[in-house]
Amino acid sequence: MIAADHPNRAAAVLSGKRLEYFTIIWNLMEGIVSLLAGLFAGSISLVGFGVDSFIEVASGAIVLWRMAVDRDIAHRQRNEELALKLVGFSFLGLAGYLVFESIVRFADQKAPQHSFAGIAIAILSLIVMPLLSRAKRKVATQLKSSAMAADARQTDFCAYLSAILLAGLVLNFAFGWWWADPVAALIMASIIGNEGINASLGKKCCDEH
Repeated sequence: MIAADHPNRAAAVLSGKRLEYFTIIWNLMEGIVSLLAGLFAGSISLVGFGVDSFIEVASGAIVLWRMAVDRDIAHRQRNEELALKLVGFSFLGLAGYLVFESIVRFADQKAPQHSFAGIAIAILSLIVMPLLSRAKRKVATQLKSSAMAADARQTDFCAYLSAILLAGLVLNFAFGWWWADPVAALIMASIIGNEGINASLGKKCCDEH
């Protein structure tokens, strides 16, 4: 819950909203580029990263809505729990897709094409996401908001996926290891699936302050 008596609450809420607006805009751009590049190159890890970016857009919108509504606490908490579960089911669907496509790719042994755009977006995400997460954690502490803290954790999660994606794309580019892409996708699926299970069960990554 947001502490109503915080002396700088209005400024902190404004900062939080700006961070969420940036999160939504960034992930929209990241998702579109990753999805198109992944479809063009035939990379399931890149497609999965793009779809995950759109899920992150939904997560950012949920937190933005949460900060905009500061009354009727019981209903707000109920709606937040429902939204958390819906995002969790989306993660589970994405994890299932990645597992299925990875198995098909292993059976076909079809190498994805090289994707310079995918490598570039992965590198940019590795730079931006840690900085964004740090800023969100600062605002979360000021507001005593578990929702913002949870969103910061999701941003960390995006950075992990960026590292995995980059490793798979670079290995395929440098050594022609076709299996690096489905392996990266399987690793991503395990992380995404775990987050999906926790979210669908209504579990938050952070306790209330």
